[in-house]
Amino acid sequence: MAYELHYWPTIQGRGEFVRLALEAAGADYVDVARGTHDGEGGLMGRLRDADDPRPPFAPPFLVADGMTIGQTAAILLFLGPRLGLAPTSEVDRLWAHQLQLTVTDFVVEIHDTHHPLGPSFFYEDQEPEAKRRAEDFRRTRMPKFLGYFERVHARNPAPGGFMVGAELSYVDLSMFQLVSGLGYAFPKAMRRLEPTIPGLIGLHDRVANLPRIAAYLESDRRIPFSVEGIFRHYPDLDG
Repeated sequence: MAYELHYWPTIQGRGEFVRLALEAAGADYVDVARGTHDGEGGLMGRLRDADDPRPPFAPPFLVADGMTIGQTAAILLFLGPRLGLAPTSEVDRLWAHQLQLTVTDFVVEIHDTHHPLGPSFFYEDQEPEAKRRAEDFRRTRMPKFLGYFERVHARNPAPGGFMVGAELSYVDLSMFQLVSGLGYAFPKAMRRLEPTIPGLIGLHDRVANLPRIAAYLESDRRIPFSVEGIFRHYPDLDG
């Protein structure tokens, strides 16, 4: 099956969690907005399609099997079993989905460090509020979320060092993206936290060295981090 991923063509953002799953599985997919001349214009046209009875609210969304699936966690819930990146038992599949929903919560908080007043304002228009929000994020929220994921990793009874079960899942890929993105956005804060999350750091490194992921990271398909999207490095927000 060929999958169509629809997301903004110039940022990693929430679409990167889906890209990593597709790349890790060697799936046949098209990153639609990046492969067309109209780019964001075509994406916005799809979002505003008046004839679509089930329109997605926002990207990313995936088109497959005649379905349009929005929301990152829902896309990964759909893709996981089809790509061999989800546990086989129902209880473990639900646990993986629960963890991915927690990733979604964390991503919102990461985004709000640089846009605490909302995306309608430029960062420069809310810089004082962003500094205050980022300080609390570094001090309380970042350790809380990463500490939780570290405990989950440590308590997984299956061998292999993964988040859920004994094999690679989309949750492991999402942990890789969180650690990578936070290392870019908050390098000083991450250096302080790294000794407290050795399991996540080790998992990040193992995922980075998977042959397909390593090839993806070296390719032009991997969009670089920048001061756009979810993970943004503003030195004033890193303390």
